[in-house]
Amino acid sequence: MQDFTQESRPDPVNLKPVSVNRRFCVAPMLDWTTSHCRVFHRRISQHAVLYTEMVTTGALIHADEARFLRYDPSEQPVALQLGGSNPSELTKCSQMAEQWGYNEVNLNVGCPSDRVQNNMIGACLMAHPELVAECLSQMQQAVSIPVTVKHRLGIDDMNSYEELHHFVDIVRQSGCRTFIIHARKAILQGLSPKENRDIPPLIYDWVYRIKQAFPELEIIINGGIKTLDECEQHLQHIDGVMLGREAYQNPYMMAEVDQRLYGTESPTPDRKQIATELIPYIETQLEQGVYLNHMLRHILGLFHAQRGGRQFRRYISENAHKPGAGVEVLRSALDLIPD
Repeated sequence: MQDFTQESRPDPVNLKPVSVNRRFCVAPMLDWTTSHCRVFHRRISQHAVLYTEMVTTGALIHADEARFLRYDPSEQPVALQLGGSNPSELTKCSQMAEQWGYNEVNLNVGCPSDRVQNNMIGACLMAHPELVAECLSQMQQAVSIPVTVKHRLGIDDMNSYEELHHFVDIVRQSGCRTFIIHARKAILQGLSPKENRDIPPLIYDWVYRIKQAFPELEIIINGGIKTLDECEQHLQHIDGVMLGREAYQNPYMMAEVDQRLYGTESPTPDRKQIATELIPYIETQLEQGVYLNHMLRHILGLFHAQRGGRQFRRYISENAHKPGAGVEVLRSALDLIPD
C-alpha cells in the first residue's frame, strides 16, 4: 500500500507511458513491491519492467484511488496488477490505470489465497477461462495500453498440459497477446499461499511448449528463477523472464540485467552508489511524513552475501523504525560496509 502524502504525489496528467520490453520483469508481490521498492529497483536496472502489488477492483472503485495508484515517475516502465473477475469493474480500473500513466494492466489469475478465492479473484479463475477471456476482452476495448494476464499451470485437479493448452487457447481469443506463466500449478485445497510458492513442482517445459504451440503470443516465464544465467537459458525458449523473491531478497542480482539481457553499454551500478542515489528521494519522502522504515526495509538485501552485509541489515533493522529516524541511519549503515 502506498503511503504518499498529497504534496509528494506526482500529477497523473504528466505521467506518460513509456515503451515496455518484458525481457526481464520483477513480479508483483504483496507487501513487497510497493512504490518505494520499485524506486529502489529502478536504481539498479533502467529497463526491467516493474509490477505493483495486486490491487483489487473493489479497493480502487470504493476507496481513494490515489492511495493505490500514485507512484514516482522514475519507476516507469511500471505495470498495474489488478485482482477481480467482474468485466465492467476491471474495465473501469483499467481506464484508471491508463489515466495515471501506467504502461500495462495485468490481470491476476495466479494468486492462491483463500481470501481472494472467496471473491473469485486469482488462481481460481483458471477454472473459468471463458470469464477470463471476457474480462480481458472488455479491458482491451477500453484502453490503448497493453492488457496482459498472469496465471499458473493449473489448479487442483487440472494436472495436464492439455488443460493448460486449452486455457491459453480460450483466453487468447480475447485478443490478449502476453501471457505470464508461473510454472507451477496451485493447490487451492490443502496448501497455504506460502506453500504454493514452493511445494508444487516447477514444470518449465510446459511453458516452453505453450510458446511452441502459440508462437504469435508473448510468453513470459515465472517461478524459481534465481540467476541471470538461468534467465538467459530460459530466453532461448520463451520471450521474457519474471523474477519474484530472488529479485527482492537479493536485488543486486539485477545489476547486470541491462547489459546482459537488454544489450546496453551502461556501466554496472555499484552497491553503495545505488544506496547513495536513493538519499534525495528518501529525504523528499521524509519531508512529507513518510516513515524511514517504510523505505529502507526494501533495501536490506542490497549487500546480500557481502562483507558487512549482516551488520548493514542489523543496523537498519534496529534504527530505521525509531521516531524521527532520518537518512543518517542509511549513511551510518553504509559506513559498516568495507570499501
